[in-house]
Amino acid sequence: MLLRHVPTVGNLLEGIIQVPVARLKGINRHFGVSYSTLPTCNELPRKLKKSERKPPVRSFNELKREARLKRKKRQNAREIILQPPENGLLVEHLVPVAGEVYAARTELLSTVSRLIKYIAIYTCSLCGEVHVGHPPHKIRTCNVQGSLSSKEHAWVRGGIQHVLPLVESFHLYDRIGRAVSHKEMLEVDRIPAIVELCVQAGFDIPEYPTRRRTFPVYSIAGKMIDFEKRFPKDFSLGEDIDACGFRYNRKRMDKDTHPAELYPNDIKAIAVGGMKAWEKMCSGSSKLMETYAVQTCGYCPEVQVGPKGHRVRNCQAYKHQMRDGQHAWQEARISDLVPPVYVYHVQDQQNNKPLVNELRRYYIMLPAVVELFAQCGAPLEPKYAGAMRDVVIPEMDEEKWVV
Repeated sequence: MLLRHVPTVGNLLEGIIQVPVARLKGINRHFGVSYSTLPTCNELPRKLKKSERKPPVRSFNELKREARLKRKKRQNAREIILQPPENGLLVEHLVPVAGEVYAARTELLSTVSRLIKYIAIYTCSLCGEVHVGHPPHKIRTCNVQGSLSSKEHAWVRGGIQHVLPLVESFHLYDRIGRAVSHKEMLEVDRIPAIVELCVQAGFDIPEYPTRRRTFPVYSIAGKMIDFEKRFPKDFSLGEDIDACGFRYNRKRMDKDTHPAELYPNDIKAIAVGGMKAWEKMCSGSSKLMETYAVQTCGYCPEVQVGPKGHRVRNCQAYKHQMRDGQHAWQEARISDLVPPVYVYHVQDQQNNKPLVNELRRYYIMLPAVVELFAQCGAPLEPKYAGAMRDVVIPEMDEEKWVV
């Protein structure tokens, strides 16, 4: 008799489980449409407060454990075998990757500099928010000192520097040499951080020479021993390089920001090529950063490519007085090297109506470069599908009926 009622109890349990699931999905029978109230898109990174530190790549307990092991090894007066690139040698299989990243960056700058002639870029003169496309949105999110009481943005025309922010780093002739001191702050050359990463990974640029070792350095009791001469025989020490290996020639890399136009007049084809260059630059930079160390300040956007940060006391972030202006160096992420500028995504490009503040919760945000290419006709990559909401943006007269 009990076995006869087992399927009935199972059906009842199945029905009880399905009822809350149906309620969570939010079936709206008045409109005849079913929508999900569960989060279906990836949330953007939370904006940190001024007093908050950037989340570290590795936990502080792991970093302390690694520091204790290194301290214990330095107590033994014996040689420690270092692997590339810690011993000054290049990682051979990453040299082509460095060339691809540099070529992708050059193509990306060329593509963006041409597409901004067809797609308008706006930036707020008060808070610095960016919008891609015309007309700019009407969302009231300007909440800084000096902004209007209505929190509306004061839009002005922007440029390539607002879509692709430039992050610079000190150029090091010897990546495992001493750090840049505070007195050399205005003398040592600064170049884009991605370019410095490519140079340290094996890509040669005549304007920015770097030291290429043929013999590794050795670590004995925590001290670096270099048996190779500081400069090779075929290299003459010029006036712009001192004995410490720092370059003092103030040449800028302006040729990347104003390249020659080598693309056809097909805007969509240009945008597709720019999207591929963007993905190749980001993926290649992430691959290089897994081997070549990049440091960033935990409180400000300062970046230094190399195994250690510089000693320049120019940090003006939270409690910099306690650090005497020095940076709180930690391991960097790809977002520190290539900071993403998130803008509102315009789904209907044919509709020239601005985005309104009342429908703010229905809009999505994408990186500014991706939004620029998308408005020019380039298809979005599959990884951006997580940021797309599977809902239809209602009209203003329909928004009040949405629950």
